[in-house]
Amino acid sequence: MEPFSARPVLACYRASTRDISRRYYAEYSHEDFCVTFFLFYVSSVNLKRTKWLGESEIDMAAQSVALRALLRQRHWTYATFCAEYDRAAKGIDPKLTGSWPSRAQFHRWINGELRGMPYPDACRVLEALFPGWTAEQLFGSITDEQLGLTAAQAGDEQEPADPPRLDVDRLLADRFSDVSAVYATRSEFVSAMPPHTLFDSASQIRACGLSLNLLCQQYADQSLRQLAESGTEIQCLFLDPDGQAIGHREREEGFRAGHLADLTRINIVTLQERVRDKLSPDARSRFAIAVYDQTIRFNITFIDDSVGIIQPYMPSQRGVDSPTFVLHRRWPDLGLFPTFETVFSSLWSTGKPL
Repeated sequence: MEPFSARPVLACYRASTRDISRRYYAEYSHEDFCVTFFLFYVSSVNLKRTKWLGESEIDMAAQSVALRALLRQRHWTYATFCAEYDRAAKGIDPKLTGSWPSRAQFHRWINGELRGMPYPDACRVLEALFPGWTAEQLFGSITDEQLGLTAAQAGDEQEPADPPRLDVDRLLADRFSDVSAVYATRSEFVSAMPPHTLFDSASQIRACGLSLNLLCQQYADQSLRQLAESGTEIQCLFLDPDGQAIGHREREEGFRAGHLADLTRINIVTLQERVRDKLSPDARSRFAIAVYDQTIRFNITFIDDSVGIIQPYMPSQRGVDSPTFVLHRRWPDLGLFPTFETVFSSLWSTGKPL
C-alpha cells in the first residue's frame, strides 16, 4: 500500500461531507478513507495545531496540477475527457482521434506524476482543448486563487447559453455517456487504436464474435503468449465453423459456402496450436477457447472490465465495414457497458469449450 498522503486530507478540509464520500471513497482503500474522514473532523477544529502537518506540506497541498483543477471545474470524468479529447484531436489531425491516454496514464497526468512532458501530439490536443493554456502550464501547479480567477474570466468570456435541452436529450446523454468514441468502420477504428495499444497491458481480455480477427490476425502470437504467461485471463468465443449460423452469415454477406467457416477455423487452430499449446500449464488454464452457434449480432471485446469495443453485424456488409463503438465503463450497473457484458456472459454460458 502506498504511504498515506496529507493532500487528500486538505482536499477533504475544503470539501463538504457529501463530496468526501462521493469523490474519495472510490479512490482510496477503506482504511485510508476512514483515516481521511477522521482527520477531516480533527483538522476542522484547528488545522494549525496539527503537529504532523508541516508548513511545506500545506503549501504543496494548497496547489494542485492545473489540468486536474480545470477538469474538476468543468465536472469532467475520464470518459468525458476522452470524448472531448477526441473532438479536439479531430480538428487538429483526424489520425489523432482515439489517441487519448489510458486510464492509468490519465491519473499520472492529473496527479503530477510525469517526469517530463507527454508526446508533442498530446500536448497539441491539450492546448486545443484548453485555449489560453500551454502544455507546460497545464502540467504545472495552480493555486485556488488562480483557479478562481480562471473561472471568473471564463464566465466573462462565455457566449450566450444555448436553449435548454429537452429532458429526453439529457436522459440520453446521461445514459449513453459511456460511449467515448464512434468509428464508421472497423478499419478506421484499428487505424486510430492499434491492437497493441489495447492489449499490451491488459489483465483480462474477453472476446466474442465471428472470427475474432482483431485478436487472431492483428495481434502477434508471441504477444498473446506473453500476456497469458504474465497472468492475463483470456476468453475467446468464436462462431462455430461447423454450425448453421455461420452458413447464414456467409449467404448474407454474399460469400461462397465455407468461406467464413474456413477463416474462422484457421483462427481457432492458430490460437490452439501456436498460442495455447505452447503455454505453461498454469498459463494454459487462463486461456479459454469456445464456440457458439447462434445468429451473430455483435462482435464484442472487453479489456480489463473498463474498455469495451462493440461492433454490430449489418445486413449484407462485411464486419470490417461496420461501425465500431468504444465504451469506457463509468458505473457498475448503468450505461451500455453492463448491457453488452450481459450479452457476452449469456453467449459464453451456452458455448462449447474447445
